[in-house]
Amino acid sequence: MDKKKNKISNQNNSNYWIYGLIASIFIIFSYFGNSNNFISVKKINITTFEKYLNSGEISNVIIINKTLAEITLTEGALVSDVHRQVSKSNFLGQKNSLGPHYTCEVGDLELFQRKLENAQTSGLVIGYEFKTVENKWLDVLLGLLPLIILIGLWIYFMRRMAGGGTGGAGSQIFSIGKSKAKLFDEKSDVKITFKDVAGLEGAKEEVKEIVDFLKNPTKYTKLGGKIPKGALLVGLPGTGKTLLAKAVAGEAKVPFFSLSGSDFVEMFVGVGASRVRDLFKQAKDKSPAIIFIDEIDAIGRARGKNNITGSNDERENTLNQLLTEMDGFGTNTNVIVMAATNRADVLDKALMRAGRFDRQIYVDLPDVRERKEIFDVHLKPLKMARDLDIDFLAKQTPGFSGADIANVCNEAALIAARKSKKSVGRQDFLDAVDRIVGGLEKKNKIISPKEKETIAYHEAGHATVSWMLEHAAPLVKVTIVPRGRSLGAAWYLPEERQIVRTEQILDEMCAALGGRAAEKIIFNKISTGALSDLEKVTKQARSMVTVYGLNDKIGNLTYYDSSGQNEYGFTKPYSDTTAQVIDKEISNIIESQFKRALTLLKKHKKKLIHLADYLLDKEVIFKEDLIRIFGERPFKEITVKK
Repeated sequence: MDKKKNKISNQNNSNYWIYGLIASIFIIFSYFGNSNNFISVKKINITTFEKYLNSGEISNVIIINKTLAEITLTEGALVSDVHRQVSKSNFLGQKNSLGPHYTCEVGDLELFQRKLENAQTSGLVIGYEFKTVENKWLDVLLGLLPLIILIGLWIYFMRRMAGGGTGGAGSQIFSIGKSKAKLFDEKSDVKITFKDVAGLEGAKEEVKEIVDFLKNPTKYTKLGGKIPKGALLVGLPGTGKTLLAKAVAGEAKVPFFSLSGSDFVEMFVGVGASRVRDLFKQAKDKSPAIIFIDEIDAIGRARGKNNITGSNDERENTLNQLLTEMDGFGTNTNVIVMAATNRADVLDKALMRAGRFDRQIYVDLPDVRERKEIFDVHLKPLKMARDLDIDFLAKQTPGFSGADIANVCNEAALIAARKSKKSVGRQDFLDAVDRIVGGLEKKNKIISPKEKETIAYHEAGHATVSWMLEHAAPLVKVTIVPRGRSLGAAWYLPEERQIVRTEQILDEMCAALGGRAAEKIIFNKISTGALSDLEKVTKQARSMVTVYGLNDKIGNLTYYDSSGQNEYGFTKPYSDTTAQVIDKEISNIIESQFKRALTLLKKHKKKLIHLADYLLDKEVIFKEDLIRIFGERPFKEITVKK
């Protein structure tokens, strides 16, 4: 491929000498268009001219364009030593006997002409005439200049467009329907393998099987089986879908075409479908091959949702062509399509059926064991402290994706470097987690003492209620130092659950309302500081009523649509009467948990005040401080065996 590119570039460079030659010919003829340019002519001033004129050495004067005088000497003057130089042969071997021999600037034409007439009057045999000389070649060149410019521009754009097939930058016209996929093969520098993908064991097994399909197809086809057409990677952002695809590119010894779903989208009609056809054509030519489409929801959304105007939808045309190529007449079974999305609910059903995407591989958030493996990968390039406990880091990052963990490791290294440390320690990682979750500390932010006291009691209320509730997440750290947009923050270590019960949700809601309840008890006033808490509990209460069927009044009903077909609907799936019941039940759930938090805090008011005072003094408190004030939690922590 590189040889082909070099050959084309050499051919292009070899043609430039022709353009240079043509330009040189034009310059030569424009400069030497007058035959006098081939003759050696000396320039003199007006004083020297008058001297030669008065001495009778000049035989003829031709005034060119009223500005320049061409002077021809007499035969007698040419043989003198003074004028020996101008009578010599030129570079063509011709003797300059006919002239002109000198040139002189005319200056004032009327005065110059009077001098010539006075010379004739005084008896000198001298002739003079006026000539208008035009450079014909220059005129021709100027006349052809617009045409030359047009031809030059045409050649330039044609060459740019011709470069489209070889990856030229200006290939936007003739190659607009060509695929923009990047090709990775065994010659490409792709160093990511399955060893670099930590966790995701189930997903890796299925992907490995796909790679094995292409490496050893007869192993499966001899039993009558068919190679799957496609695999769809589904998961939350940052869980490693694209990384898994890169590992496939590094492991597979077959051509791997990678592109984004947005690469099909263009302002011109029919371009997306054309690029799909070209992509599959390239893949079939190099089969067996893998095609990877990242963010396939850009073109794979369900058809007919937004077609209000009834016009032709370019995105739908692209999707239709993709459906045809994946499973239609004349398709090639040696091309496997892999795709990634975090919006599987909006994809078209025809795309999701068996025969197109036969396998849907779910890439979930990593559990504590997988997080440890991910930490092992991202900690390799770091200079770690010897006493760093990776198990501890994995437990401190529940709900973190692979991308989040990579960010934590990088942020910890930056924090350690900022402190001029020689290695990255445990505290650097804890600070990094705080930085990512809560935001950057703003110690210089001006807060009045009264506001600071309110914030302290608010955060102490959260900590107290969560400590006294069985299913609330245990506290790790509380601070009243402003972070990001919040004036205070509390860190909890939530239990990793696969299912959630009603009492667990209610305890979490009660803990979230503990801050506002503490403000109510201490100051008998409430503030706007509980906005994020209210948003959280409102979403939880609404989910309990309308999604999970955890409300007695509504019953075992859900208004959740997992297919996403009602995403753009303008009507609610329930009546107005039911809507009123839903709103009332949501309000009742929240108010009941608020009263519950008030009751708890009134019972432990002294300890709440003690905790708030300690928080005002230290600004940051930890789990150990709560144990000292409240004692151990009255509930046993449940450990899940792996």
